[in-house]
Amino acid sequence: MSELLTAAQMRALEQRAMASGDVTGAELMSRAGEGVVAAIFETWPDLQQGARRAVVLCGPGNNGGDGYVIARVLAERGWTVSAFVLGDPSKLPPDARANHDLWLTCAPFADVKPIDTLSRTDCVAADLLIDALFGTGLNRALDNDLHAALWQALDGDTPVVDRVVAVDVPSGLCADSGRLLGRDGLRTSSSWDDGAGSLGTGHALAADLTVTFHAPRLGHVLQDGPRLCGRVVVKDIGLPDLSRSDLVYARLVAAPVHVARKGCFAHKFDHGHAVVLSGGAGRSGAARLSARAALRIGAGLVTLAVPPAAATEVASQITAEMLRVVPDADALFDLLGDDRITALCLGPGLGLGREAAALVRRTLSENRGTVLDADALTLLARMDDAWRLLHRRCVLTPHGGEFARLFPDIAESLAARPQTGPAMSRVDAVRAAARRAGCTVLLKGPDTVIAGPDGGVAVHDASHDRAAPWLATAGAGDVLAGVITGLLARGMTPFKAAKAGVWVHTEAARSFGPGLVATDLPDAIPRVLRELAEG
Repeated sequence: MSELLTAAQMRALEQRAMASGDVTGAELMSRAGEGVVAAIFETWPDLQQGARRAVVLCGPGNNGGDGYVIARVLAERGWTVSAFVLGDPSKLPPDARANHDLWLTCAPFADVKPIDTLSRTDCVAADLLIDALFGTGLNRALDNDLHAALWQALDGDTPVVDRVVAVDVPSGLCADSGRLLGRDGLRTSSSWDDGAGSLGTGHALAADLTVTFHAPRLGHVLQDGPRLCGRVVVKDIGLPDLSRSDLVYARLVAAPVHVARKGCFAHKFDHGHAVVLSGGAGRSGAARLSARAALRIGAGLVTLAVPPAAATEVASQITAEMLRVVPDADALFDLLGDDRITALCLGPGLGLGREAAALVRRTLSENRGTVLDADALTLLARMDDAWRLLHRRCVLTPHGGEFARLFPDIAESLAARPQTGPAMSRVDAVRAAARRAGCTVLLKGPDTVIAGPDGGVAVHDASHDRAAPWLATAGAGDVLAGVITGLLARGMTPFKAAKAGVWVHTEAARSFGPGLVATDLPDAIPRVLRELAEG
């Protein structure tokens, strides 16, 4: 699992390493610049051939110092490089100033021009644009004059630079949240989605490749980060291993190899018994999707608890799942008297009436693994004593609208346009929600965030190579709820079940591909489990 850092944590790691004497600031800057050039040639091997030109935009801090190293290394490889500076070079930090001065002595044509002299002519002739303006040091929106200068030089109806590389993060993007700082800007280019040298919404320079150091930042995987950063490459610059660090803020969800394993001599009850509550007649489909997913992920038994009006409908649609008629909360109490039931799923298609609310209350009185999704979340948001009802074995799986109903103040803060950084992130929001609820909270999206009540946070990044756009289909969330329920039934902790569930859910969609509907997802799970076992 990869660690995700904030900008402040990365600076703290660098300061620790320098204070220990293991490395100097100048060495870190040199390694960073050389790492960017290496990543460029690894990404685009064709750039190693022929006469090439680069424009390097250097900022007023150490990110600008990285830019001067990049300019020098490219020039030493025979490139023609034009460097443009923001601010007064005499006011650069010492290491950045030293690399600025070294750049000026490295070749006869070496020069640094003010960034407001950057023109379309400079850019149209370039094979590469290097954005070394701010990186993780940005704590406010891009200046309007700077934005105007970049717009005039880079954008218009057709972007003029084919390849844009950001050092650390694209300028204008908050490294801690993946959010754009300042007022909303214009969507100025049709190349927004692929980031080909355009200025995106809110004054940010989109990149095709972002090269960062030691570990990814939160902003690379959250909100606007994936589409503004393009491909993200992490380069080692010789800092200590993070595996035992107290500085890690969150982690990326990794492939859960263990979910594919079952004991050779186990009985079905050793793998748990999950119960999924269903809505009434005509509303049982969502619960059946959840039940099927719980069974496919490995729960030993799955029972659908249905009201009498839906019994015939459900019985005609299931085979491997079991059925129990549950007319009211008292009947549910009788069903839950079976101590072999290890997990519960409530919400998909459940309904919003008084009887459904009573079932939610009855279920939450049991201290068992419980997934609350869809209607159960809406019902919970209506209850004055919601936080008293929840317990640590619960998992809440809201989408954005449900999250806002449950945690309106947190959602309002997250939705507000940040004027300065570091901005509030989805990680901050979900961590706060999990602490308030006292249980695991999973906020769905391409950047799904999972937080436990103890403060642990993981991010599942479903962008670029792991993108699964086919999950934007009705019922996909019901399947996710069932997968997590099945993993809870098998004995996983809520936090681990949520992480493993969202990874398997995405991988199932990716393995099926275009044309996916929710009913395809459970039956794609065995292939995912097989590949995990073989890998």
